[in-house]
Amino acid sequence: MNHRFDRWRASYASDPAQSRGRYYVEAHSPTRSEFQRDRDRIIHSTAFRRLKHKTQVFVFHEGDHFRTRLTHTIEVAQIARSITRALGLDEDLAEALALSHDLGHTPFGHTGEDILNECLLPFGGFDHNAQALRIVTRLERRYPDFDGLNLTWETREGLVKHNGPLLDQAGNPLPKYQKSGVPSDILIEDAQTPLELASFAGPEAQVAALADDIAYNTHDIDDGLRAGMFSLIELAKIPFVSDILMEIKERWPNLEETRIIHELIRRLITRFVEGVIHESHLRLAAFKGLAVEAIRAAPHPVIAFSPALVTADKDIKAFLLANMYRNPTVMRVRAQAEAVMRDLYLSLNADQSLLPDDWQMRLKGAGEREKAYHIADYIAGMTDRFALEEHRRLFDVTPDLR
Repeated sequence: MNHRFDRWRASYASDPAQSRGRYYVEAHSPTRSEFQRDRDRIIHSTAFRRLKHKTQVFVFHEGDHFRTRLTHTIEVAQIARSITRALGLDEDLAEALALSHDLGHTPFGHTGEDILNECLLPFGGFDHNAQALRIVTRLERRYPDFDGLNLTWETREGLVKHNGPLLDQAGNPLPKYQKSGVPSDILIEDAQTPLELASFAGPEAQVAALADDIAYNTHDIDDGLRAGMFSLIELAKIPFVSDILMEIKERWPNLEETRIIHELIRRLITRFVEGVIHESHLRLAAFKGLAVEAIRAAPHPVIAFSPALVTADKDIKAFLLANMYRNPTVMRVRAQAEAVMRDLYLSLNADQSLLPDDWQMRLKGAGEREKAYHIADYIAGMTDRFALEEHRRLFDVTPDLR
């Protein structure tokens, strides 16, 4: 029996009652839609809990006021819900995708991903989206009848394609994957339940992708200002930001800096969210009365920044790259984290007896490639704290990452 959870929604929204289903057939819930169940399974997963102690930009012990992967993820989910609600899309699917989009990240942020990719290049490299798919289809071991979380097709598709197609219409990898090819875990999943890798994902996944950009940009500005990596005067060189700072100064000429920062961040988020809603309404007008498949077949995204927001997004990213991500302190910590990650992989690859007993058991009969990814699974699942503890167990000297 199909259980409908109808509320006001657009024709092109993803409908949980029309889901393409799960890999393993399960009875429907009498109280939750299929996408609500996906969201709940993600929240209760081990990988989701570990996000609390995984780096966003700063390492976990730099201070309690800076973002971790978990706080970033919660902020992305809030922004995604706001946009989907305004567009008449499915909030639960967008939330599930927002909550799962960073599950595949390693300890120490993008630094950890870069090192695992370097170590795994002979076997196809490491990709955090592919790792997230690996987690929700294989690595989570919670249910008696299957590995993984057995999520709906729509959530798995969105997890893989929220940043856009992976293949062109001729079936060739798009630029990101031309060198190493589409990750094998994604190809395996696609062979079992086709993910239509040459098309865009549904609108809720597109919302989650932009919500990630909005949260990342605005909250990195917040963290960077509070850490003293740059000042409001330097930030005002970005025209989009300067206009907002002028508005704040005109209304509250004597406002203290901490409140100026908070007001700036909330106004930045509002401008981006309202801009996405306005631009997406314009684009979605062409799909009125059509189903979600028309959006997947479109030659361009239907959820998008306006041209002015595209410029603002590029300007903010360029500023953060120069003033935050390449800050000498961040670069020093990054170099130390690289050494920790490389040491862990090389030592565990050379001697699998250093792995926990249950991880050793799963390696029986494994080939070189399977062994390499098994070790990467173990390391990628670590929190920053546990990675440092493991390094101290295996090596005489471990950097402080400060």
